[in-house]
Amino acid sequence: MQKSALKLDKKTAALRAEHWCAYQERSQQEVRDKLYEWGLVPDDVETLLAELISGNFLNEERFALSYAGGKFRIKRWGKIKIKQALKLKRVPDKLIEKALAQIPADAYWQCLEDLAHKKTGEIHDADAFKRRAKLVNYLRAKGFENDLIFDVLKANNLY
Repeated sequence: MQKSALKLDKKTAALRAEHWCAYQERSQQEVRDKLYEWGLVPDDVETLLAELISGNFLNEERFALSYAGGKFRIKRWGKIKIKQALKLKRVPDKLIEKALAQIPADAYWQCLEDLAHKKTGEIHDADAFKRRAKLVNYLRAKGFENDLIFDVLKANNLY
């Protein structure tokens, strides 16, 4: 069953967008896509975006900080994965760097150690090389940097 396209007038769309942005931090691109989905024309979309920004309903920096912090704390993602996700949401590189810089280095290291220890206990392979490869691949998939992965493995004798 295909979802029917929702067509809203500019005033209704503005109210809905305010509520949608107040509920959760959004990127400008997410809001732009939603407004187009609601059937608005490009001029109205850009005008509404400007109004949402001036009304502080939409703030790209606040979004980037919130998104990066949440993905790190809750999903335990590494900086590489967070950076890629923010790029997909078309957040500017400068804001991505600022968001990643707010992740404390000691908490980042501790998270990587915790994930490595937990995953080590879950891998039941007789071959030590395969165990290590699976662990490294898992940590890479979580978005952690190769050099940090190997430093953690070495520091914790997880080779």
